[in-house]
Amino acid sequence: MRFLGLLLLLAATTAAGQSGVIRIVVPFAAGGVQDIIARSINAELGAALGRSVIVENRPGAGGTVGTGSVARGAADGTMVLAAASHTIAGSLYSKLSYDPIGDFTGVAHIGNVDYVLMIHADVPAKNVREFIAYGKANPGRLNYATAGNGSATHLSMAYFAGLAGIDMVHIPFKATGEAVNEVLAGRSHAVIAANIGALPYVKDARVRMLGATGPKRSKFLPELPAVAESLPGYEFDSWIALLAPAATPRAFVEQVNAAVAGLLKDPLILGRLDKQGVVPQAMTPEALNTLLKADFQKMAKVVKASGARID
Repeated sequence: MRFLGLLLLLAATTAAGQSGVIRIVVPFAAGGVQDIIARSINAELGAALGRSVIVENRPGAGGTVGTGSVARGAADGTMVLAAASHTIAGSLYSKLSYDPIGDFTGVAHIGNVDYVLMIHADVPAKNVREFIAYGKANPGRLNYATAGNGSATHLSMAYFAGLAGIDMVHIPFKATGEAVNEVLAGRSHAVIAANIGALPYVKDARVRMLGATGPKRSKFLPELPAVAESLPGYEFDSWIALLAPAATPRAFVEQVNAAVAGLLKDPLILGRLDKQGVVPQAMTPEALNTLLKADFQKMAKVVKASGARID
């Protein structure tokens, strides 16, 4: 009887978890790539799952505060992480409260996004080569704004500066939107922002787009050269996905994966992603876990080349 009671209690607990609210934790402040994409799909994802899906921002320490909270959170299908540049922290931080690979399991891949190198219009450079030349001629004079220590906006520019051989001052903020605003206002000279943060300012006279950071030109900015065309070897792009604590039940993972795959065929969702510069791509949980491991190795090389390190 005692064993039967335990089974009933476990069943009731599982049912409560499966019928409760799902929190998509965004480890950065509102306005960044994860936040906008999470809010682009949460209502429809909730409808597909028959559950309420809400977005919760938990910023701090380059995304490691929110990410760590999910790693330590209940693995009961009530919490997932909106991840982008997730694997960077494992190589960037000397101490980390979680394992970016071992403490998580892939749930659903949403899409891929490029970044754009933007500078304030007062910086005397019309292209990447001129920007690098100006930086070399004025060591320590240029600064760049980011979404915080350890963020993709930080590492992408540190990597750029390291490969280009220029000395730039890092000014961290809490979100990509803040960093972009600093460049718009002329208080910072440069930022590398995801398409989401950059595309609204393509025709803004206050800034100048110098290059896309992907391996080739972005489909959203086809006339903008890739940074690699002027700085061979430079490449920085990112993926956006939902991850969950490692012990999360397989049934929940498969359910959310199928729901997201369905949303990525919905013209309404595809339209939203297109407006944000995201190239959608569905992926199985197994393929996403393989991507996590491969990206961890890739980002380790990028971190080393950038010279960035956070103690």
